[in-house]
Amino acid sequence: MDQEITGFCTPPENGGSRCLPTPLHLVLIRPEIPHNTGAIGRLCVGLDCTLHLIRPLGFRLGQAEIRRAGLDYWPHVRLTVHNGWEDYLETAHPPRLFFASTRGGRSLYDCVFQPGDHLAFGSESYGLPEPFYDRYADSLFRIPMPGPHARSINLANAVAIVAYEAFRQIRAGG
Repeated sequence: MDQEITGFCTPPENGGSRCLPTPLHLVLIRPEIPHNTGAIGRLCVGLDCTLHLIRPLGFRLGQAEIRRAGLDYWPHVRLTVHNGWEDYLETAHPPRLFFASTRGGRSLYDCVFQPGDHLAFGSESYGLPEPFYDRYADSLFRIPMPGPHARSINLANAVAIVAYEAFRQIRAGG
């Protein structure tokens, strides 16, 4: 099943109505905290990205916390919920996958992103499922954290950092 590809445009007041394919798909694997998912949904609306949620979820999608974090943007989120990882692969047919992980061997800033890429993030407590570290070893990257006491970055912040870097690269190449 092919997903509809929509676009985002440069508004006329910023130099025209040049439209590009929707650049990114953000994939949350087993997210646990509704506030993070709501904030990421709002980010998806701002970047015109698709949000994929991989079950199990640590919350109900109707929870007030998601609506509060996503504000009035939540109804505009292009959202697909998948029953598991294999369901996601069969339904979304990602052409290229990237996985953010503190165990990634290369920096985010060494990745080269293209329109249509799928950027995946593990759960807040456990990260990616353990088999992913071997299965997708070549697709893992990390966000640099030079602070000596940093173990990880909040999920919503990490997604924003990665999504805007990918967006910057895609816009620069377009």
